[in-house]
Amino acid sequence: MEDVQPGDGILWAESLKGDAEAFGLLYDRHRDRVFRHAYRLAGGSQDAEDTTASAFLELWRRRESVKLVDGSILPWLLVTTTNTARNLQRAKARHRRLLAAIPRRSEADAHLDPAHSSLASSMNEEVAQALAVLKPLDLKLVSLVVFEELPLPAAAEALGLSHGAARVRMHRARQKLKAALPGSLHTAYASALKGDPS
Repeated sequence: MEDVQPGDGILWAESLKGDAEAFGLLYDRHRDRVFRHAYRLAGGSQDAEDTTASAFLELWRRRESVKLVDGSILPWLLVTTTNTARNLQRAKARHRRLLAAIPRRSEADAHLDPAHSSLASSMNEEVAQALAVLKPLDLKLVSLVVFEELPLPAAAEALGLSHGAARVRMHRARQKLKAALPGSLHTAYASALKGDPS
């Protein structure tokens, strides 16, 4: 005897009551069709997978407003898949435009005065060499306090240190950096490297 599967209307009604198995049956029934539609629109299997997943997520998220057509949920899913694929393509196009608009290092350097560019480059190298003398935890602490301008108590909390331990570490790290930095950079970093690290 042939096993008769319940229609979408019954499965959807059961899904709305919280029956995960009924929703799973709807997914199994329509997933391949939704995927093929998404693949035609998105043009790649990864994007089609993402679009398919999003369509079924939307089905559940917007369950109060979902309308069955001739007792089938498929038309609603296909329309949602079309909209989702279109939104995905627009988002990818925006992302490509954004990446294209970001100046590459050579382009950015071309806009700088050549003397300033080489000075900045040598300063960066000297600062990197000076920072290399620090232990990893001290480097994180200095990065948060000196470069990111986080208050020492907040940096200590972020790194799991007591305030006292962070003060001691910061004081020692500043002394090491002062010794490691060339004289020309002491002025540039004087305010960050001096004083009480509270």
